[in-house]
Amino acid sequence: MDDAITHAVTTRLLNFVAYPLVQFTPLEPYIWPQTWAEGTYWVGVRIFGFVPFGKQAIVISYPDSAAGFLLRDNGHSALVKVWDHTISISTASGRTRYRDTVTIDAGLFTLPVWLFAQVFYRHRQRRWRLLAGRSFR
Repeated sequence: MDDAITHAVTTRLLNFVAYPLVQFTPLEPYIWPQTWAEGTYWVGVRIFGFVPFGKQAIVISYPDSAAGFLLRDNGHSALVKVWDHTISISTASGRTRYRDTVTIDAGLFTLPVWLFAQVFYRHRQRRWRLLAGRSFR
């Protein structure tokens, strides 16, 4: 579980698990921190690396949880009013369990954004499994 948490808090991991579906470019601050501290980070978003999708706020917090580790991104943008994503990492029967949950509100665009999120989070899960299988190397 500790390895998963160590990597979950890095900006490097976000870029790895999102690639190539989504690419993020730091805007404010201009350079990625090594690890996510609580606060707001503005990023440029490109779908498939070349389709601009505007600016997104990544709003990081670490809520308390008796069940394990939580990282929350209560993000938003001009199009997507709510992109509330939580990563939870826990142990059960000696195994590490990683889970993404997300709530989306994009007004009239909620359905297409939700459909994209379905593809995106399945892709993230595959990339996470790839990394975990390689002991995060």
